[in-house]
Amino acid sequence: MRPRERIIKTARELFRRHGIRGVGVDAIAEQAGTNKMTLYRHFGSKDDLIVACLRDVAAESDEIWSDLEAAHPGDPLAQLHDWLREGAEWAVGDTRGCDMANAAIELAESDHPARHVIEEFKNAHRDKLAQLCRRAGVGRPELLADSLWLLLEGARVSNQSVGVKGPSAHLISIGEAVIAAFAKEAPVAKPAPPPKTALANIATSSAHAAIAEKA
Repeated sequence: MRPRERIIKTARELFRRHGIRGVGVDAIAEQAGTNKMTLYRHFGSKDDLIVACLRDVAAESDEIWSDLEAAHPGDPLAQLHDWLREGAEWAVGDTRGCDMANAAIELAESDHPARHVIEEFKNAHRDKLAQLCRRAGVGRPELLADSLWLLLEGARVSNQSVGVKGPSAHLISIGEAVIAAFAKEAPVAKPAPPPKTALANIATSSAHAAIAEKA
């Protein structure tokens, strides 16, 4: 593994274990088997390293969408249910919570460079979820996407505060019920109008019938 990748990997592990504020560049460099000079050659500052770590998290998380499509090609509703199950595994199986959300809490300064990465990531994934809901043909897909998104975010926080036996344990069943409720509101497809040739034939038949009546 190249020094840059090794530093990012090490920093991510230490940030998750001790928090971003609780880890200095000296500890990261030592744990990565390098030195501060090498670290600063790849990253101009600790903030630059934080941004690189969050972008690495984002790149890994983006893979879920292609994985869902590969698992259920051409079946967006099945992909949506699978997204929920995957989300439940993240929420319940990871006691440290979401790296992005944790970073947002620690990096409270609105002008911190990492804030843009976090916001961009969260908005992009919410939008992709909304697109999946639209393709699934459910009613009010935007509202469903927001409902599922807030449900997942809340489950992660609940898991951290009261553990896996708290409300987060019911994430899948609650989410399935929410999806089912919105699926019942799916818009009814209107029948396609007959082709123009058929309309012309109908009009001709009507005209012939009118002439026959007069005769």
